[in-house]
Amino acid sequence: MKYPFDVNKAITWLGDTADLIFVFFDPIGQALCKRTLNLVETLNEKHADRMRFYLSKADEAGHESDRQRVMMQIVQELCKRPGLNRTGFDMPTIYVPSMNQKGSRCANQIEEVCKEVEKTINQTIQNTLNSLERDCDQISQLVDDKLKEDSLQGSRNLRARFRGLCYGVVGLVLPLLLLATFLISTSHSTLAAILGDSLMITLDIYLGPLSTAWKRVPQKYTQHIMGGILVLALVMLLLARFSSRTVTTLTRKQKKKLNEISDFVQRTVKSKKQTLYQEYLQQSVAEQDL
Repeated sequence: MKYPFDVNKAITWLGDTADLIFVFFDPIGQALCKRTLNLVETLNEKHADRMRFYLSKADEAGHESDRQRVMMQIVQELCKRPGLNRTGFDMPTIYVPSMNQKGSRCANQIEEVCKEVEKTINQTIQNTLNSLERDCDQISQLVDDKLKEDSLQGSRNLRARFRGLCYGVVGLVLPLLLLATFLISTSHSTLAAILGDSLMITLDIYLGPLSTAWKRVPQKYTQHIMGGILVLALVMLLLARFSSRTVTTLTRKQKKKLNEISDFVQRTVKSKKQTLYQEYLQQSVAEQDL
């Protein structure tokens, strides 16, 4: 029979996702064909702990001696493969009882199979619910970390703006201040006529030391000092521009959205863990009662 897909790859993929892998050997059919054994060996290489081997249709294998012979033959063929060679090879016998079937002396261990499946399902559900709780905590932690990082970035942006403001103020005020003192020291009478005597007295009080310093500067160095002041002002303005750079932070709407996600995960999703487990237990009890 041909299929529109690679059967071996499909079974291998199913084996990678399954929690249990059951291998049923039919004592009547081609149970030990090369294709089957190759596939079983491939699955066993990666999922030996999930593999379970069973002799199906055990009631049709004849008497007990015939069943033992069939099982020995299967085990021998399996152990010939390096990947399947193991000690204490366990192969329970199972079959589906029939109403028309006479009493068989063959031990039917299908109940153990059902218990194994139920145990694995319970463990998988518990692991899934535990994973749900861990994922909820991880999401909340990521949200908290994001908000903390945003808060720290906001503080860094505030400090950057303050530094830029300080540099900018110095870059603007320093040349104006020194220019004023220069004019006071060189053109005192002209400024007094423009600004008035009272304002000039105030300027003399506060800017007197700088004005005195300007008077001590030789005339030939005045332009050099003015050029140096302008260069310094330009440097301060450039520092103000580069030091005031900020990084984009979260908006209030984005922060609100993140807080809503964290609250929803913790209060709604995480709280469903116990509810889901109780619903599963109730369904299990109801199925057993039926």
